[in-house]
Amino acid sequence: MKGKIEEFTHEELEKSLLDSKEQLRKERFKAVTSKVENPKKIKELKKHIARVLTLKRQYELGLRSR
Repeated sequence: MKGKIEEFTHEELEKSLLDSKEQLRKERFKAVTSKVENPKKIKELKKHIARVLTLKRQYELGLRSR
């Protein structure tokens, strides 16, 4: 994840969202099958996903311009 997500283009937001969802899936799987190195990682990923989705929605509603 580079820089501030507010500076991402639409394509970068989509890529970041997909990457974060994939990482979250892997971290959840690790948490169930073995010991997790960084337990806060899941929480951070969920927050990042929420931020990206919020930004996308703000762009859709016209509350934020690119």
